[in-house]
This record gives sequence, C-alpha cells and structure tokens, in this order.
Amino acid sequence: MQIIKVPGINGLGKTNGCRDAGNAIISRLDEIHTNEKGKPINKNLLDLEEIHLNNKNLEEQEKLIYKNSLEAFQTKDKVIFLGGDHSISFSIGKAFLHFCNENNKTPCLIVFDAHPDCMPPMKEPTHEEWLRALIEEGFPKENILLIGSRNATQEEIIFLKENKIKQININELNADLEEITDIIMEFSRQKELYVSLDIDVIDPAFAPSTSYKEPGGITPRQLIYLVSRLSILKNLKAIDIVEVDSEKDKKQYDSMTTKLASKLLAEFL
Repeated sequence: MQIIKVPGINGLGKTNGCRDAGNAIISRLDEIHTNEKGKPINKNLLDLEEIHLNNKNLEEQEKLIYKNSLEAFQTKDKVIFLGGDHSISFSIGKAFLHFCNENNKTPCLIVFDAHPDCMPPMKEPTHEEWLRALIEEGFPKENILLIGSRNATQEEIIFLKENKIKQININELNADLEEITDIIMEFSRQKELYVSLDIDVIDPAFAPSTSYKEPGGITPRQLIYLVSRLSILKNLKAIDIVEVDSEKDKKQYDSMTTKLASKLLAEFL
C-alpha cells in the first residue's frame, strides 16, 4: 500500500486552503495509536510519496497527477491519495480507468460527496466538474455510485438522470445503514474499486473546514462504519480523501476536520 499526497487545487480560488491538507492529515496520525479494527498505526512505517505540483499550470498539474497515479496503480496493490481538492479525482480517475482497461478489469467508482460535481467541464475540470468530465472521458456510468449528495443544480440533476447515475441519499443511509452498506459492497463485487471521499459529505457540525458546507450531512460514526466495511474489500484499489481546508481548520476549528480525515485514513490502513 502507498499513500500519495497530491496538493492539487483547481477550485476557482475557493480551495486554496486544501493544498497542504495531505501533510496535515498525515501529521495527525501521531494521535492515533490504533484504528478501530485494533491495527497499530505508525506513520513512520508508511510508504509515503508526494506529487510536486505547480498549481498555476493546470495542464501540467493534470498530466503529473495522471502519470504518477498510473505508475502507482501499476506497481502497488492499493493506493491512497490525499488532496488537495476534488479536481484531483479527474486525473486519478482517468489513470484508474486506463489501468483497468489495460488489465481487463472492470472499473467501479463510489463517490461520497455533498455535491454531484457534474457541471459542464472546462479544459482542466474544476472540483465542481470532475465527475462529469470523467464520465465524458469514458468511465462506465453504470459502475458509478454517488452517496450523500444533497445540493445539486438543476443542470446536474438533468445530467444525472439522463446518464442514469445511481445514487444513495442520506435518508436511505439513516433508515438502515447496515443494509445499505451491504448494497454498496455488492455494487462493487467483481469490479476494481475506487472510493472517492469528499469530506463535505459529513455534516459541517463535525467537519466545518471545507469549501462548501452543506447542512444535513452524514455523521462521522456513519462514515467510519462505511469506511471500515469497505476497507476489507480485496478489490479496493484506490481511495482519495479531498476538500479538507487544513489552513482554515487550524486557525478556526482546532483542526477538527483534519483530525477526522486522519481517522478515516487510519481505517483504510
């Protein structure tokens, strides 16, 4: 397993505080002695890498993330990416798609996000557009599952319906978390799995330091349960954790959001 810090941002200036979140999340692992499965956590034993990016050159940023992600998929059994904002998931997702195609595997993407991120994409997709851009790149839309979305534009709603993107809303999670988790795991069966985790899927009462706070999110306990279940899947190849504004978090919230992201990371280890 490898952890790659990806300080990529393309959020129209709204996500600049996410740039150093990878380092902040890793640093908080010092406070986690074991994850909830009882596995000891020692950050000094982790296989850590970082993609060095120039955020002012978006074309180069996208290419570097793609290149390094593809190399990691080809050499590591599992890769965890720490953003950065959600725009990094376009390049990671494209590399994941190409890796699966080259190795006769069926790609599967599960996205935890308060937003669909399906606005019409620019040349280098922003954090509001990456998923639509990835679908237009050829990712099989029948193998995408969006969980926790609660604020979509009318244009995004139309796009999701036209492309028949599967969704699970928060009311469904609240009704029967265990059963819904079984459904999520079954959805990924016999596929190569990529889990993308935007921290804003969590209610901002618990994760306040993110770009777009959306009330009514899932609780940390619900997400920890979901992550703990997903982490045992042998077909889990890629994970990303994005949209943690570690700069604002440190100044205003005693690093509450960063600590939570670190705990989620520990559950994947």
